[in-house]
Amino acid sequence: MKVYNLKRKEKTNMTDQTTKNLWEAHSGESQASRRYLAFARKAEEEGFSNLARLFRAIAESETIHAINHLKCVNGVKSSLENVQESLNGEKEEYTGMYPMFMDQAKRDTNNDALKTFYWANETEKVHADFYEKAIESLKQGEDIQVDNIHVCSVCGNTIAGDLPEKCPICGEGRDKFLPMD
Repeated sequence: MKVYNLKRKEKTNMTDQTTKNLWEAHSGESQASRRYLAFARKAEEEGFSNLARLFRAIAESETIHAINHLKCVNGVKSSLENVQESLNGEKEEYTGMYPMFMDQAKRDTNNDALKTFYWANETEKVHADFYEKAIESLKQGEDIQVDNIHVCSVCGNTIAGDLPEKCPICGEGRDKFLPMD
């Protein structure tokens, strides 16, 4: 087995196939991380706390892999560039992807899919608003001013500041919001 010295920075050649492989690996690792976190929640619900911890640990490992792959393709840039890319992604989701997905779910009369697509679509608009504010702050050389960020554990809505009595997207109570560090 060959051991590679990954700490040493060397000039490398990047073929189109290696770039494609890195993006595919990033996608796979990212998806695995999220799946494993969902599995951890289920294990907790079923009383398997050690299995839940194992799923969370492996999810973190998969996240590290995904970030390493992203760095190899120069996918992490300046904060301003990263926020602009994030804003573009959110806008694409709420103007293109999710409306199309919601239309299909309606045609299929799949109300569960419609609900989760709707929640995500509405939340992406909130995220885009945060990113637009962040861009304005960064252009002034300042960090975005945001206090008390919370995320709804039901629909993913993101709130800064005081919590409402009910989530404006899914209607759940304020007790469903998780504080973010």
